[in-house]
Amino acid sequence: MYFHALIPFKPVNPPKTRLSCILDQEEREAFARAMLEDVIAAVQKSGCSATLLCTHPPFKHENALVAVRTESLNDAINWALKQFHCPALIIMADIPLVTAGGDIQRLIRTEKDMSIVPGGRGGGGTNIIFLKKPRCFRADYYGASFLDHMRIAEECGFSVEVIDSFRMSTDIDEKEDLVEILIHGKGRKSREFLENSGFSIALDEKGRVGVQRDPPMKRHSEASIVATPPA
Repeated sequence: MYFHALIPFKPVNPPKTRLSCILDQEEREAFARAMLEDVIAAVQKSGCSATLLCTHPPFKHENALVAVRTESLNDAINWALKQFHCPALIIMADIPLVTAGGDIQRLIRTEKDMSIVPGGRGGGGTNIIFLKKPRCFRADYYGASFLDHMRIAEECGFSVEVIDSFRMSTDIDEKEDLVEILIHGKGRKSREFLENSGFSIALDEKGRVGVQRDPPMKRHSEASIVATPPA
């Protein structure tokens, strides 16, 4: 089945303020782009194209179309849905663990009119929606968007499949979420970014898994040691 993926993305000053305790603004922007690369890669491997719905005109991407919109997220998405004449996927840019085969194909193979993946913690958000008839739907993100989207689907007369998936439900918003990338994100740009930035897995005194970050001085020192050839 051919479909088109719509990926909302804010390239400048991304709304990841809960990561500001460990990443400055420039780093958060770079990390957001690394996660975006992982999402686009999964979409492309599924055999379909992607459009980035951006808020910043200079942004370009060699592997995706870019539509710049200045209105709110919901208005921008709903504008885009009206342009589609094929099934559409709305996928967030902060779910870097998503895969093409096991995840996206599972979504688009639904026998229902719509499939939806709720967000991670709390489950009130919406990470992905697949729509066979996108022009009949309207998005309503923020707040308890999962419940809102289920209500809107009912109003549209859509049959719905709710998909429970660890990888698709794992959105990266807080420091604690980074551990999922370090554990499960082998081969992904987001994990490469974190490792190059000095992040690693750590265990606390109770054996709970978390993340730690080497200070810049230590990272620089270790890099120098590696770069220095033996005498």
